[in-house]
Amino acid sequence: MQEIARALVSGEAAAADIAALRLPESYRGVVVRKEDVGLFEGMASADKDPRKSLRVEEVPVPELGPGEALVAVMASSVNYNTVWTSIFEPLPTFGFLERYGRTSPLAKRHDLPYHVIGSDLAGVVLRTGPGVNAWKPGDEVVAHCLSVELESADGHDDTMLDPEQRIWGFETNFGGLAEIALVKSNQLMPKAKHLTWEEAAAPGLVNSTAYRQLVSRNGAGMKQGDNVLIWGASGGLGSYATQFALAGGANPICVVSSPQKADICRRMGAEAIIDRTAEDYRFWSDEHTQNPREWKRFGTRIRELTGGEDPDIVFEHPGRETFGASVYVARKGGTVVTCASTSGYNHEYDNRYLWMSLKKIVGSHFANYREAWEANRLLAKGKIHPTLSKTYRLEETGQAAYDVHRNLHQGKVGVLALAPEEGLGVRDHELRARHREAIDRFRVPGAEPADTA
Repeated sequence: MQEIARALVSGEAAAADIAALRLPESYRGVVVRKEDVGLFEGMASADKDPRKSLRVEEVPVPELGPGEALVAVMASSVNYNTVWTSIFEPLPTFGFLERYGRTSPLAKRHDLPYHVIGSDLAGVVLRTGPGVNAWKPGDEVVAHCLSVELESADGHDDTMLDPEQRIWGFETNFGGLAEIALVKSNQLMPKAKHLTWEEAAAPGLVNSTAYRQLVSRNGAGMKQGDNVLIWGASGGLGSYATQFALAGGANPICVVSSPQKADICRRMGAEAIIDRTAEDYRFWSDEHTQNPREWKRFGTRIRELTGGEDPDIVFEHPGRETFGASVYVARKGGTVVTCASTSGYNHEYDNRYLWMSLKKIVGSHFANYREAWEANRLLAKGKIHPTLSKTYRLEETGQAAYDVHRNLHQGKVGVLALAPEEGLGVRDHELRARHREAIDRFRVPGAEPADTA
């Protein structure tokens, strides 16, 4: 691995040289182990500590199959599915791996007593399997996390509807929080040339998810002038939704939980901001009872910021804690588009406000290949920017996941794999210079990269 790292860090190795590099027998990856599934039994979700379950271990390099690629991972990032995997919620991921393993002899590789996790990467192609023509060793890439088989007709209009659709690194093995990752070649996309490895790795999952959820016709189909209520607007997912709203001529109403996060939204260009902590919204009177008066108070505040208009779109992902309020405040005929449920999966809302006001609830999950490609293209053109705030070493992934679980972060947090330091991997310094302020917007003090070659 050291030989591979040296060759790739220089950025000067030819494709033939990279193809000639000897693959190691093993590599380091962040894993959860099947033997630890009961580690947090009886504990509340909030008390479960990813630092106790995530390990960095040496694991064998998987066999390369048709239509696949092995990628040397320069950097990755932490998503909320990293947290879910680490605390074994809503289910241990080993059930996903077992079911996938039963589908074919090749898929059986994924059914192991350890799970190499991670659904983002930026890196360099090392090897490609039979049938791969679009990518070759030496290509600098990022990977989206959609894994599909496409043997069923169901997925050929929208690949997210493939019955065998899975999230790579969550429902499959050999993910991106590692020195080497195994991906299907149709997960690969060009790395943005003006970004560092860690910056390029951070947007993948959340950027594509926000694009489908908000912009795509498969989601809310946002248009110019729409009022878009965005929960967690400075977070990993919401920070991209805020950017898409601003870039698309919509009016984001950013909901955040601190003055610092409100300031980040202002620096992105948002004007309508609600600090839900400062304004002390309590949508639940107790564990079992919601408080419609708080929904109304929240709706009144939104209208104060929009000149009397209700949200055309509500960008939902907290779930149980906020969903009743989201349905209530959406305008007549409006759309609540939802993915994830970080505060709980069992949503409750008053259906009168949905059916009598002709509102819609749209479920959205990651993105198909086209949507992921379009989202990445906007990033490469400097229209959308990474929201990386802090970077950890591979050995610190447990701490990174802990911070995300406790909402101690802002934007996205990155993880260095083979890249020995931040600031490496930039190929287009001119484009970077034009967008440097936006690229660094989320950086915590003292975390700015050196911006070397």
